[in-house]
Amino acid sequence: MSSQILIVEDEAALVTMLRYNLEQDGYHVEEAGDGEEALLKIDESKPDLILLDWMLPRLSGLEVCRRIRRKPETQDLPVIMLTARGEESDRVRGLDTGADDYVTKPFSPKELLARIRSLLRRANPSDTHETLSGGDIVMDLAAHKVTRTGRDIKLGPTEFRLLRFFMENAGRVLSRERLLDEVWGREIFVEERTVDVHIRRLRKALNKDGEDDPIRTVRSAGYSFEVN
Repeated sequence: MSSQILIVEDEAALVTMLRYNLEQDGYHVEEAGDGEEALLKIDESKPDLILLDWMLPRLSGLEVCRRIRRKPETQDLPVIMLTARGEESDRVRGLDTGADDYVTKPFSPKELLARIRSLLRRANPSDTHETLSGGDIVMDLAAHKVTRTGRDIKLGPTEFRLLRFFMENAGRVLSRERLLDEVWGREIFVEERTVDVHIRRLRKALNKDGEDDPIRTVRSAGYSFEVN
């Protein structure tokens, strides 16, 4: 069955272009012209991925993304934000809100399709029985679930992939470039600052009530996952 992608965009010409390219690549496409319609469509039929415009009528893309992340049934839904706002502060703001990727208009349809394939592939791991553990953190790859001392950890798809790679390489110092290649994919161009944003989100989810931070920042080198 082909993956279902929801386009949330109010620019008709762009929607037409996106639909054509997505359908040519084998995806099933749904559309929403504003933020409120998008939330209704997500409730009716949860898509596999959302292409979400930042500037929307009635409800902004940022607010749509916030509401998606608040609901348990959609908190792991992959979101790519589309926007004409290309400043670094805007990209960081979009990622901080919960987007997994950020594409600045105008963009290449081929690049966007590559990002979609990469995100969908990493959001749906093929493992069926594998479990990873590090200290009091347990990751069930089949159930796409993470717990710490029995407490459920709510992670978006990018943070899940990031934690998985950390746990598979515990004790090693991983550069931002290596993390970008392994978590986002070599065919995708993403700035290194993106890694810092997602690690900050991962730390916030993992560390509650004074729990030790398993992610160590190694100055001028990157990050390391370390547990006792």
